Amino acid sequence: MLTAAYEPLKLGPITLPNRFIKAGANENMSKQGRPTRAMRLHHEELVKGGVGMTTMAYVAVEKDGRTLPDQVWIHDDAMPDLRAVTQAVHDAGGKISAQLTHAGSFVTGVFVPRRLQSSVSGFNPAGLLRGNMFRRAMTERDMDRMVTLFVTAAERCYDAGFDAVEIHMGHGYLLNQFLSPLDNQRTDVYGGSAENRARFPARVLKAVKKAVGDRIAVIAKINVADGRSKGAQLEDGVITAKILEQAGADMLVLSGGRNVESGWFTFGSNMNLEAMLRVLGKWSLSGMAIASTQAAVPKIEFKELYFWEYSTKIREAVDLPLAYLGGVKSADNVAQCMAAGFEAVQLARALLREPDLVNQWRDGGGESLCDNCNSCVAYIYHPAGTWCIHRPANVLEDNQVLASAS
Repeated sequence: MLTAAYEPLKLGPITLPNRFIKAGANENMSKQGRPTRAMRLHHEELVKGGVGMTTMAYVAVEKDGRTLPDQVWIHDDAMPDLRAVTQAVHDAGGKISAQLTHAGSFVTGVFVPRRLQSSVSGFNPAGLLRGNMFRRAMTERDMDRMVTLFVTAAERCYDAGFDAVEIHMGHGYLLNQFLSPLDNQRTDVYGGSAENRARFPARVLKAVKKAVGDRIAVIAKINVADGRSKGAQLEDGVITAKILEQAGADMLVLSGGRNVESGWFTFGSNMNLEAMLRVLGKWSLSGMAIASTQAAVPKIEFKELYFWEYSTKIREAVDLPLAYLGGVKSADNVAQCMAAGFEAVQLARALLREPDLVNQWRDGGGESLCDNCNSCVAYIYHPAGTWCIHRPANVLEDNQVLASAS
């Protein structure tokens, strides 16, 4: 079944050259909200290494939607640099998706001089270190505005040359703050049941699909579960998938976990605290805050295909294309995903370790060299952008020059 992964995949109005997709994982290769040369080189290398489509992670739909100061957000000045990245990917023979996101109340690295929007009002633990201590529940007017922001961002992504948009509905960001009962305690039509909690995210997707769905693919990334007993469970993930299928999604990416409450669930293994403190600084506020939370985190041993039991249940429940994500380490893993009916596989850490891994598997290669040390997660916060510590470090200068520069 491995050969099936190298066959073209039609998603809405586009066709990918194969079924390997680089997952949206924060690159930190941007400056003043614009992608850098490092971003352009990173995604170009991935496509040359064999992926059919790569994903520019965390493209905020407005400035207040960022989590970190330099993250890409959709504005006029960013357009030439976005086009430079998409052109480089197309010249290399691949496709590229923009992962559209709004942080809501999950703003950890930027001070916003107003209460952050979320599904509910009250204290905001995620914003404590930057003074974003309170959040407010979105009104209907707020939701209308947010739908417009996502639609406008998708239209501008098309103008910038992106082949797809991936609406991020997982990991604790704004749309997940509606889907997850860890946040959503509303008593109106947007709270309570899983169907109600999916109402606003589905509204966003449906509007984006209506606006750009005849020109680019519209994908959504969801949690199969939150990884916490009081969070969304697999049953909620199944309901969300069914609703988004009805809303017109061209594909769902199946992830899981929440950045603050259950990052170990997202990565299928524990944070590399040593690497995190090395990058952030042991005595920095961020470093001390992260270190203080680790005692309560369960010890998790990495296993391949760690979302398998969850994702296969969603595969049984819906008919639209699904991308398997989580612990794909070998050609055998890929073949297993294809045999189970997943239309695509997404990879992140393994491709940081070996950007040409897809080509290696095509040519008979087996196991990825990635040891799942999770140092690359810590290096998201490095000035040069994330990289695998088993490879040469990124060139700092490349992350200080904009993507449109020669």
